[in-house]
Amino acid sequence: MKPLTFQTPSKILIEAGASSKIGGLLKGYKATHVLLVTDEKVRAAGLTRNAEAAIAEAGIARTVFDGVVVDAPSHVIEAAAEICRECGVDAVVAIGGGSALDTAKLVAYLAKTPDKLDDIYGVDLATGDRLPLLLVPTTAGTGSEVTPISIVKTPNNEKKAVISPLLIPDWVILDPQLTLGLPPHLTAQTGIDAMAHAIEAYTGKIKKNPTSDQFALKALALLSANLRKVYTDGSDLEARSEMLLGSMLAGMAFANSPVAAVHALAYPIGEIFDVGHGLSIALVLPYVLEFNRPAAEALYAELSDVIQPGYRRQSDAADAAAFIAEIEAICRDCGVPGSLSAVGIGEGDLSKLAKGAMKHAERLLVNNPRELDDDQARAIYAKALAGASRP
Repeated sequence: MKPLTFQTPSKILIEAGASSKIGGLLKGYKATHVLLVTDEKVRAAGLTRNAEAAIAEAGIARTVFDGVVVDAPSHVIEAAAEICRECGVDAVVAIGGGSALDTAKLVAYLAKTPDKLDDIYGVDLATGDRLPLLLVPTTAGTGSEVTPISIVKTPNNEKKAVISPLLIPDWVILDPQLTLGLPPHLTAQTGIDAMAHAIEAYTGKIKKNPTSDQFALKALALLSANLRKVYTDGSDLEARSEMLLGSMLAGMAFANSPVAAVHALAYPIGEIFDVGHGLSIALVLPYVLEFNRPAAEALYAELSDVIQPGYRRQSDAADAAAFIAEIEAICRDCGVPGSLSAVGIGEGDLSKLAKGAMKHAERLLVNNPRELDDDQARAIYAKALAGASRP
């Protein structure tokens, strides 16, 4: 067996209403003043109410930072970290989507060390200390609550990553009640993002491993069985619970067997056209899978009956084709637009997108099962623009 290092949080709470237990969890760290990281919409929707009440009941002071915005801009992270230092905060809680969680992970680190954000982009450059950190996702998508990764938007609109085991939180709290009000389109897009995490972890070229494989398989089974349900009936608490669990397991998988070309091609769509990450993923996912099929056919075949219970395996070629067709069907059934043109992308943008994708060669494309160059990236975007069917 190849050497294997697997990193994941040590404490996880999964329960409807679990956010009301945050005060008790914070007492375990002797916290006296907590920074609650969230965004205005999440707080206005009442999703932080139970946590705030629990923190107050525990006799812990709180400062709320609700300035989180999409894609975690660096200046927002730095502003929140400064508030943390000024207020003497000794623990950080985040409630929200991936941007809130990514922000909080870095705030907890920057508030405890002299490091500057610009100096820790990359792998294992954050080596100091951090404040106690509790993460509560309100979407079943990013898996950020269990990963050692924070994605940051820099002032020049690039997305960079800080990767360090110090970003893995002390507690992950999954409260499906917090996801009940998520609109159908965001439910679908975040869920497809989570599916992409599982697929790319399972087919990664460099760090694919038996442990990540098991998390990816279970994640993909849960997500594919429940995504259509929660898209059509967002009040289904059991399906919401299974989506949250699936998203977390997918996060555990890709935290240890990283994502690849799907994410590399999705990032420029978000950066250049201000498209949400989940939608960017969904727009390119089937086309990247089709591109990868010559190199990943046997692995895609193994996933064919995971996402279609009762599917009868035939041959690797037929099974891989069935797998990709089912992914396309899930995207279609969950309202994903059929073309990049739906988000304002035209023929003249494809070369710019391809160039943007290649910026992620060292971190993401290196993990892809099939090598990908600039021209091939452009061809994938062209198929996604045309809404081209598989051959």
